[in-house]
Formats: sequence, structure tokens, C-alpha cells
Amino acid sequence: MKFKMIHENYNVKDLDVSLEFYRKALGLTEVRRKTAEDGSFIIVYLANEESTFELELTWLRDMDRPYNLGDCEFHLAFETEDFDAAHKLHEEMGCICFENPAMGIYFIQDPDGYWLEILPPNNV
Repeated sequence: MKFKMIHENYNVKDLDVSLEFYRKALGLTEVRRKTAEDGSFIIVYLANEESTFELELTWLRDMDRPYNLGDCEFHLAFETEDFDAAHKLHEEMGCICFENPAMGIYFIQDPDGYWLEILPPNNV
């Protein structure tokens, strides 16, 4: 039996802010959307041409507080072919939350506090 990873879900407080962040920071764009008939939730799937993996953003109408992310010990990782340009962009966006020069990686934080690891090519 085989399993293929297809998406990861993050719940978000402001869908428009999150969509803009992921577009600007990582080049992810909307590929499809599901909206509840009663307006209680919106699910948006983001992707790019680099892989078939998708990021699912879920907005819940009745969520009235920021999500509790614990100690942020989980993350989604992205490899980039131009690490220096990516670092410069994320520095300009002010979203770098942790750097580990010894490992050659850094993390950015999205508007809801999720950490995203940025790696140079072949540093997995």
C-alpha cells in the first residue's frame, strides 16, 4: 500500500492577508476554492508549478481569536534555487523569525504565526 502526500492545512484568521503573504513570499497562488453554503468556512488550495503538493488555507467565520500554535515546533519547508534572493525578499517583508547560519537555513512566519523553513538547493 502506498500513500502520496497531497496537502497540508493551516487555519487562518484573515484569508485575504494570508493569500497575499503566500503569493508574495513563496509564489503560491490559488488553484481552487470551496465555500460553505452558509458562509461558515472557506477553504482555498494554493500551489505553484514546482510540485503537486498543495497548501490548504481554511478560514472559519466564527473563529474570534488567533489560533494557538503551541511552540511552533512544526513547519512546512520550501527549497529555493536562489537562496540569497529569497532571503533578501523575506528580509524586506520583515517575516524572518529565525536563522540558523550553521545549517544554512532560515524560517519565515506567516500572518497567523506558522513557521515556514527556507532551504537552499540540496540541503534537505
